[in-house]
Amino acid sequence: MNKSELIKVFGERFNTPDNEAADFVNVFFEKIRQALIEGDRVEIRGFGSFAMKDYEGYTGRNPKSGEAVTVEPKRLPFFKAGRRLKALLNE
Repeated sequence: MNKSELIKVFGERFNTPDNEAADFVNVFFEKIRQALIEGDRVEIRGFGSFAMKDYEGYTGRNPKSGEAVTVEPKRLPFFKAGRRLKALLNE
């Protein structure tokens, strides 16, 4: 499922026009993005949680040339599935 399909399902389920459904979905994702940017953890009970993870820099190798490459430290979003979601997926 992609974002436009989610908007369509939301609009049908709650009998709202597509533009209002799109506004709701966009606000939902924007708030998650904003919370992660601010360093907050986002938890959706029964689904999972989103958090930022810090990774240290390291020296890696270019697999094609074998040349040493410096990989800079970075922050990446991390998703951890909730217990209920895991149970539903493994029924």
